[in-house]
Amino acid sequence: MKNYISNSKKPNNIKILIDEALDILFSVGIPLDQTTERRLERTAMCFLAVAGVTGSWKNAISDKNLKTRDIINFLNLNFKENISSGSYDDIRRKDLKTLVLSDIVINSGDNKKSATNNPTRGYSIHPDFKNLIIHYNTKNWQIELNKFNENRPSLSEQLARKRDIDKIPVKLPNGKPLIFSYGEHNLLQKQIIEHFLPRFGSDCEVLYIGDTSNKMLHIELNELQNIGFFELSHDELPDIIAFSKNNNWLFLIEAVHSSGPMSEIRVLELKKLLKDCKAELIFVTAFLTKVIFKKWIMEIAWETEVWIADNPDHLIHFNGHKFLGTY
Repeated sequence: MKNYISNSKKPNNIKILIDEALDILFSVGIPLDQTTERRLERTAMCFLAVAGVTGSWKNAISDKNLKTRDIINFLNLNFKENISSGSYDDIRRKDLKTLVLSDIVINSGDNKKSATNNPTRGYSIHPDFKNLIIHYNTKNWQIELNKFNENRPSLSEQLARKRDIDKIPVKLPNGKPLIFSYGEHNLLQKQIIEHFLPRFGSDCEVLYIGDTSNKMLHIELNELQNIGFFELSHDELPDIIAFSKNNNWLFLIEAVHSSGPMSEIRVLELKKLLKDCKAELIFVTAFLTKVIFKKWIMEIAWETEVWIADNPDHLIHFNGHKFLGTY
């Protein structure tokens, strides 16, 4: 068995019991490997408290229904802790959260309609999990563990699946697929690529996209260099850069969810950085809705364009007399 809490100063018998608890949790796929050793220790002790285990695992129970303050008392009494009674929220939010998400600990309570942050709610081990852990350190452990894990996705697998679901597939105008991380900013970038550019981009090629989790998600470095674009090491890159060879137009697009429209300062900054660029510059600020646009309207620079995703067939031109005329 792995020594999970090597830095703990607790008595040896308590350290062994905590390591056993963690061994069980990892065996059923609880993702605890990205946390601190102290958090591991706290999670294991709370698990032991809810299971009512201070020695042999065969004595585990599933009907204890401990409240958070009861858990603190159990830890202080049995595991040489000195946790304040006012720390009950940490028990719920940090120490037991993963175990409750995985359904091996049940958050029930005297009043099942009470709020989840109500300290009177109780915690107990799921009966199926209790029937597994009573076999720990016996010859039947591996057999029972295999039965428990069979056809039951672990929390690690569930979280990985959720991360895959929370991705945004995007198709560039040339058909190349991309995957964005989830978020409203990237949802807007998807709209820009799939709806703005086909309508107004005049056969644009997308040369750069910055995902919120990967600033260099997509780069056509040679094409950028060919038109005299500034060094990509600059932090001043707009969210999306697209180039129309037919018109020699370089679209510089900001996707605004919470910051960063094409303001007068932003436009001047980009013009200076692109003083050697061979293409004509088109500055675009994109918004998801008119409501969001209204928040930023005072900052939009003249001689720029505004596109709103929920009205995709229209542009707002902050361009003076250039487009003045009858419709």
